[in-house]
Amino acid sequence: MSILIAKRYVKALLDGKDISIVSSIEEELKLISSAYSDEKFLNIISSIDIKSSKKTDLIISFVPNCSTTVKNLMVLLASNRRLNIIPDISLELSKQVSKLKNSFEGIVYSKEELSSEYMNDMQTSFAKKFNVELTLKNEVSSYDGIKVDIDGLGIEIGFSQERLKSQMIDHILKAV
Repeated sequence: MSILIAKRYVKALLDGKDISIVSSIEEELKLISSAYSDEKFLNIISSIDIKSSKKTDLIISFVPNCSTTVKNLMVLLASNRRLNIIPDISLELSKQVSKLKNSFEGIVYSKEELSSEYMNDMQTSFAKKFNVELTLKNEVSSYDGIKVDIDGLGIEIGFSQERLKSQMIDHILKAV
C-alpha cells in the first residue's frame, strides 16, 4: 500500500523537473532514508508525543543545504502522517531516475568471487544486449551457479548446476 502512495509522490516530484534537479532530490532522499535503519530514529518518527514540526526539523537536519522541494515534501508528509514512507519514495525515485538516465545497476550472485575481467565482459554484453548503461556488482552467496539480477529492468537470469543436473536426468529418462 505504501508503495502505491510513494509512486504518487514520485510522480509529483518528477512532474516538469529537469533530470539534474531530480537527481539532487534523489540524493537528498537517499541520505534521509538511510536514517530509517536506526531504531531510535524510527521510535522518534512514530512517536505521537513529538510534534510533526520537530520531526520535520530533525529529518531536514540530516541534509546540509536541503532543497526547498525536499523541505516542502517533508512538511507535506509530516502533515499527512506519512513520514514512514520516505524510504519507499526514495527507492521509487531512484528507479525512475535510472529509467530517465537509462542507467541501471545489477547484482551477480555466485558461490565465489568472480574475476573483474569476467564481470566486465558480462557487464559489456548485457549493456549492449539491452541498450543501457549498466553497472554489475558481484555478491558472494550460497547460490549454486550464477544469477544476474537487474532490478530496474526487471531481468533475472540464472544458471544453476542443480537445475542443469535435473534437466539432464529428465532428458536421459525421456530418451530411454
